[in-house]
Amino acid sequence: MITRPLVLGLLLIASGHAQEIPRAVQVTEPPQALKLEGQDRVISRSKQFRISGGEPADRGTVAVLAEEAKDELLRLTEEKDEWKVPITITLHGKSGDPMPPRTVAMNILVSEVGYDLRLDVHLSRGIEHERFKSATTSALIYERALRDRPAKESETPFLVPPWLVDGLREATAWRLNQSDRRLYEALFKTGGLFKIDEIFSLDERGFEEMDAAMRAAFRVSSGALVMALLQQPQGKQGFRSFLTDVAAYEGEMPALLRKHFPELNLSETSLSKWWALQFANIGGQNLATDILTVSQTESALNEALRLNFRTGEGIIRQKELTAWPDLSALPEPERAGSVRLAQDALIRLSYRCFPSYRPILSEYQIVLSAIAKNKTKDLATRLTDLAERRATMSAKAQRARDYLDWFEITRARETSGVFDDYMRLKDHLKANPHHRDDELSKYLDRMDAVFSRKDDKPAANAAPLPKP
Repeated sequence: MITRPLVLGLLLIASGHAQEIPRAVQVTEPPQALKLEGQDRVISRSKQFRISGGEPADRGTVAVLAEEAKDELLRLTEEKDEWKVPITITLHGKSGDPMPPRTVAMNILVSEVGYDLRLDVHLSRGIEHERFKSATTSALIYERALRDRPAKESETPFLVPPWLVDGLREATAWRLNQSDRRLYEALFKTGGLFKIDEIFSLDERGFEEMDAAMRAAFRVSSGALVMALLQQPQGKQGFRSFLTDVAAYEGEMPALLRKHFPELNLSETSLSKWWALQFANIGGQNLATDILTVSQTESALNEALRLNFRTGEGIIRQKELTAWPDLSALPEPERAGSVRLAQDALIRLSYRCFPSYRPILSEYQIVLSAIAKNKTKDLATRLTDLAERRATMSAKAQRARDYLDWFEITRARETSGVFDDYMRLKDHLKANPHHRDDELSKYLDRMDAVFSRKDDKPAANAAPLPKP
């Protein structure tokens, strides 16, 4: 069952990610009406996209979006633009018109001059940027399959699977820092909503029957899968060849992936492990920024402070730190081995523990070192003191939380005004930023303009960068 916070988190971005699934298309000859000329057309920058219909502004916007989607795909796979099949985009209707069953439809046409991919877009909902980019990405994958094929009609339907389009768009969004890590974190903590076989087997009907939350989860799951494939050894090269074959492939998807990604042949679960690892990398804790609370630190510390004992049969068993006297009769190498895992665990915990615990972790390291060297004089007293300090710290943390709860319940009825002067000063500084005019500051302003995202405003006095 999906927990309520997860569903709410998924719904927050679901509307921005919902899109129509690419349908299977067949290669056919164009009807006579498609050969008529005379409409105003726009040809995109790379000349691959030919846009007709709609208003001039609509055609211009679509040309820009199509090229953006293409650039994003090429950048993701690290390849040059070597297109051969043109993509014709025809705009129908206008914003506010009755919405047809499908606002985007794709056909593969063949004639004496070769293939032509046709994308029909209805403007009843305006130009939906992400939806249109997804359709363009699908068309670009079809183009790869047709690029080196002889031009002829085919009864074999071509199909770009929905997970691939969703995954490519999500991987691009993650690369551009436009995705939401909280969704990965939510799915990682719950173990995910989809199994990998379910992602591969999802058909057109199943995709269309999904609600917004499930579509968002599907997009994030597909994005993690695409990123896992791209990050394998020689992943970019394997992914390029995979994109060339996938639209015309009629077999089982895992078999095609194993063909292009040799690392997946190590075991039947290799793909699932790569996928789970990608979720862990993105949705797991960020060791640099995610700091544990006092209670979380206590729990992790209890798990770390365990000693390893080897039985007569050679089986290793773990005991709590209070069992340290049992190590005194062992030779020093065995004592050192018994405490080594605890020492390593304390080092890892020190990066993300509650800051007040770092001195305590350092003292535990001294204790473990003393156990390994069998210098245990006054060790019991030291451990008792550490346990008391930890209990005091936990009690203070709980008291602070209780006080804040009490304050919120009994007194937090209106703002005190204590911070009004500070807020006014903050707003004043924000509205009237001070810009230094020395050469170093100018250089930093130019660098800031280069590395800022599109939505960020460059500094007011930033000079333009010199042309290369």
